[in-house]
Amino acid sequence: MTTVSFTQMKDGTRDDYLLLERAEKAFCAMTPDRIIAELRRQGEETLEGYPITRLQHGLQSATRAEKDGADVDWIVGTLLHDIGDGLAPQNHDRFAAEVIRPFLRWDVAWVVEHHGIFQMLYYAHHYGWDPNARDTFRDHPCFQSCAEFCERWDQSSFDPAYETYPLEHFEPLVRQVFARKAYDPAIVREGFVSPLTR
Repeated sequence: MTTVSFTQMKDGTRDDYLLLERAEKAFCAMTPDRIIAELRRQGEETLEGYPITRLQHGLQSATRAEKDGADVDWIVGTLLHDIGDGLAPQNHDRFAAEVIRPFLRWDVAWVVEHHGIFQMLYYAHHYGWDPNARDTFRDHPCFQSCAEFCERWDQSSFDPAYETYPLEHFEPLVRQVFARKAYDPAIVREGFVSPLTR
């Protein structure tokens, strides 16, 4: 592998940046592999206290979404909604949204980005916090989608007895979604709100 000639970016030549462009294309093509590896890691290194691992939670949530008839964007968004737990536990929802935002519909990314505050409905009162903090977004077009996502697929997915599809079942969907052109307006569909199920 050839490397660039510079030690400061401002000194780079056209050939240097063409080399990096080729390397970046190959690196970006491996994004699904890194995502799947991170999911596997969540099965080994996980937040304690729950009856299932973070990987199992994501799989169970995505299984529920698929069984409900959700499309590929909702299924993959649901699978990855907590992928930020390991590296960004204080803002895992926004972290996960940034991972999926270039490749999934706008409404799915919005729901993933805001699911943390919507989930507070179920537990915030135990800490003396406002369980209705989500009401800040009451007039947002994705409010109902996020409320339904949390109720149907997220808060209900901590059941060790639930029959959950394995990661291998979802790998082709992850690869399909992350093979899309990033920020394709035909995919992102800014402002469009899709139903959670068909």
